Amino acid sequence: MLLKTTNLKSIINHAAVVIFTAVFATAQAQEVVVTDSTAIQETAIPVRDSLKNSQKFKVDGVAAVVGDFVVLDSDIDKMYIELQSQGASIKDVTPCSLAGRLMENKLYAHHAIQDSIIVSDAEINANVDQQLSYMTQQVGSLEKVLEFYKKDNEAEFRAELFEINKQNRLAGEMQRKIVDAVEITPEEVREFFSSIPEDERPVFGDEVEIAQIVVKPEIPQKERQRIIDRLNEMRADIVENGASFATKAVLYSQDPGSRSSGGKISLSRKDPFVKEFKDAAFSLQEGEVSEPFETEFGYHILTVDKIRGQQVDVRHILLIPDVTEETKQKAFEEIQNVREKIASGELKFGVAAREVSDEKETRESGGQLVNPTTGDTRFELSKIDPLLYEQVVNLKEGEVSRVITDQDNTGRPFYKIITVTNRFTEHKANYAQDYNKIKDLALRDKQLKAIEDWQREKIKDTYIKVNGEYRECDFSSNWLKQ
Repeated sequence: MLLKTTNLKSIINHAAVVIFTAVFATAQAQEVVVTDSTAIQETAIPVRDSLKNSQKFKVDGVAAVVGDFVVLDSDIDKMYIELQSQGASIKDVTPCSLAGRLMENKLYAHHAIQDSIIVSDAEINANVDQQLSYMTQQVGSLEKVLEFYKKDNEAEFRAELFEINKQNRLAGEMQRKIVDAVEITPEEVREFFSSIPEDERPVFGDEVEIAQIVVKPEIPQKERQRIIDRLNEMRADIVENGASFATKAVLYSQDPGSRSSGGKISLSRKDPFVKEFKDAAFSLQEGEVSEPFETEFGYHILTVDKIRGQQVDVRHILLIPDVTEETKQKAFEEIQNVREKIASGELKFGVAAREVSDEKETRESGGQLVNPTTGDTRFELSKIDPLLYEQVVNLKEGEVSRVITDQDNTGRPFYKIITVTNRFTEHKANYAQDYNKIKDLALRDKQLKAIEDWQREKIKDTYIKVNGEYRECDFSSNWLKQ
C-alpha cells in the first residue's frame, strides 16, 4: 500500500496550499536544477532495469495507457531524473512507484477533460516561459538546456513542456475539484475525535498567540518626486528617442525578479499582482508606455509587449523611494513612546495598535497576528519562523518586547513591538481547546477518503492498459483491474 498511501497523503497534505494560495505549482513541479547532466543521464535507464525479470526495453515503449493519455518508458526515466536532480531521496523509488504516480496524474487529467475543466493556454505558456528562463539561468544558455534534454530546437522543447504543464494543471484542477466538494460538519469532527483512542491522540506543542504594533518611517515628498522625475526621464528617452525599455530595466530596475530579463512579466487578470499594476498592464495598447504609477512596492513605468487574449506580456521598471535618517529617527521615537505607555499601564496594547500601527492587516484586530499556515491565531513554537521565535520565546504573557528593527519587502526599515497575548503549554489534543486543529485533521481525513473513492471508481470506468513488465508490478491501486 506504500505507493497509494504516499501519493494520496501528499495530495491532502498540500490541499490547503492548493486551495488557499495562488501557487505556480505546475511551473515549480517542472523546475530542474542541472548539475552533472552526464551522471544523471547514466542513472536514468538503470532504474527500469530493476523490474523483475526485465530483459530489454524498446527505445521509448508505451508503459501504460490511461484514457486519452499514454505513459512512456521515457516519462518514467525523466521523472527519475527530475527527482534525483532536485535532491529528493531516491532510496525507495522504483519503476513501479513512478509508473503508478504517472498513471494517477493521467487519470486526473483525463477526467478533467471529461468534466470540461478548462485551463488557460496563455497561463500555460507563461509557465513555460518561466521554466525556460529558470533552466537557462541554471546552465548558462538555452543551447545547453536543449542539449541536456536532447531537443533539436526551442520550438520542439516548448511544445513538450506545454503538454507536460497542461496535463499537470488539468490534474491539479481535477484534484482541487474533488477536494473542494468535501465539507465537514461539527458532528463529524466530534466523531472523528472520539474515534481516536485516548493513548493515540496527537500532542500539540507549546503555542503562543502574538500581537504586534508596526511604525514605518515616512517617505519624504521630495524623495517621491525625485523617483517620479527619474522615471519620467526614462519614459521620455524611450518614447521620444527610441531607447530600449528592456535595457533600461536591466540597468536601473530595482525589481530582482524581472530585472535580468529586461523587466519582462507575463500575467492574466487572475494572477496575484497588486491592483494598480494589473490596471496599468490591461489599460495599454501594445507598444504604449505608461506614466509613472505607484504600488506598495514603489513607483513603476510599464510597457505592453504583446496582448494574447486574457494574457499580456509586459515590461516594467521599478524604482523604490527611500526613507531618511530623520524620518527613521522620528518613527523610532514614536514607537518607543508607545512602548513606554503600554509598559507603564497607561495604554492597552490593543488600543495602541488601533491608534498608531501602520500595519493595516493587523491594526483593526489590535495587532493580532494570524498564522499563515493554519489560518488561526496560534503559533506552535517548534514550527515558528526562527526570527519570530527569538523575539517571543522569552516573553512572558502580556510583556512587551523591546523595539525591534525589521524591513519590508522593498528593503526599507520599520520598527515594531511584540507582545504574547496567550501561551498554551504542550498538551494532548483537547476537543474544546483545539477544535480548529481537530477539525482540520478530520477534514483532511475525509478528503483522503474522497480521493480514494474517486480514484477507485474512475479506474473502473476508464480505459486502462498496462504493458510489458509493468504488469508484474504490485500496484496499490487496481491499475491491472484484477
